[in-house]
Amino acid sequence: MSTKRTYQPKRIKRIRKFGFLARMSSAGGRNVLKNRRRKGRHALTVAEERKFTQNR
Repeated sequence: MSTKRTYQPKRIKRIRKFGFLARMSSAGGRNVLKNRRRKGRHALTVAEERKFTQNR
């Protein structure tokens, strides 16, 4: 019997851990958002994946 792969994707867990509200809830997360805004990232968080059709 083989072991499962490490990444078993789940949308809800992904959004709860890496979404916008999760980022805003801590000082470190707010720094992440600040740095991504400064760099000009197209998507600040994974929660915004639903907004963009090319990421689906």
